[in-house]
Amino acid sequence: MDASQANQPFYFRFCLSLLSLGLLIVGVIMGKEILIPILFAILLATLLLPFTNFLVRKGFHKILSIALPVLATLLIVAGVLYFLTSQVINFLDDAPALKERVGEVSKSFQSWVNENAHVTVKKQNEYIKNTLEDMKDQGPSIIGKTFGSFAGVLTYVLLLPIYTFLILYYRRTIKKFLIAVFRKGPDEEISEILTQSSSIAQKYVTGLLIETTIVFALNTTGFLILGIKYAIFLALLAALLNLIPYVGMLVANVFCMVVTLVSSDNTSDALWVGIVLAVVQFIDNNFTMPLIVGNKVRINALVTIIGVLVGGTLAGIPGMFLAIPGLAVLKVIFDKVPQLNPWGLLLGDDSPGEDLKKDKSKASSIFSKRKMKTKTVNV
Repeated sequence: MDASQANQPFYFRFCLSLLSLGLLIVGVIMGKEILIPILFAILLATLLLPFTNFLVRKGFHKILSIALPVLATLLIVAGVLYFLTSQVINFLDDAPALKERVGEVSKSFQSWVNENAHVTVKKQNEYIKNTLEDMKDQGPSIIGKTFGSFAGVLTYVLLLPIYTFLILYYRRTIKKFLIAVFRKGPDEEISEILTQSSSIAQKYVTGLLIETTIVFALNTTGFLILGIKYAIFLALLAALLNLIPYVGMLVANVFCMVVTLVSSDNTSDALWVGIVLAVVQFIDNNFTMPLIVGNKVRINALVTIIGVLVGGTLAGIPGMFLAIPGLAVLKVIFDKVPQLNPWGLLLGDDSPGEDLKKDKSKASSIFSKRKMKTKTVNV
């Protein structure tokens, strides 16, 4: 930090920070249709970079070494989407039977509400009728949003592979550009920040893929043991929703329990489904995620929740998914830039035990230095 900048009053620097943050938020809201596919392409490019480098070392042409991992990724994603679509079709084939079951469950639920909440079935039907009328009024906007989301999916399908290919192809040019932009810092330090950011994003995405596979396997095993219908479909849906931090698993629990309640003759199966998902979530949070991702993404829970909510507000579900790797990259930058170290401290997740270990290591180093000085004096 320059002396002139350091002498500026705190409120002046704070106002500049707020102004920069506001401009950044406005830029994300206005340009999210362009920024979100590029950010996903950057994540995918960091994930495929080791495979690209491996093919280059084996003597493949640069274009071919980039195109093969991208095509393999597209085939894998297409296979997952085909499997999920087939499960959805099987689910929709039973729609008439499910509709009858929904009528039975709704009647029993209305009777329970009448007995316990003293709300007559007639009033309940009036509430439902008014809700349906409101939904009809909002129908055109819902259809518009549906077509908008469909267009967004097409945008991802078409642009994401192209962006990924071009980012991998011009990665050295992009790196030189970033080093040239931040010329005030040492080139080695800037290169180290870029390397660590890429490594963290890469390991985070790889860990998420492994974690999703394990969660899907555990969910499938539990649902098959219970013998519920649509076990594979619900297990896959819950595993995919688990990618959305905190919020996704809550939605998965509610949806899976409701579908099981409607499709099963035994109402206790819905409770068992919730128990299976809770156990899997406990295993995932306390064993799978720490072992796979490790200490690479050390963001405290408070900042994580706020980041996920802010990302969802600014860019929807894609923003929620990008929040954690984005915060992890920001922490790397904050830790490397001395002026931004307090922000890195705010984002970090240093437990008291780790602080104690750091203090012990510092004390031992000081003690060893004093011991060396004593030996030198004695000599």
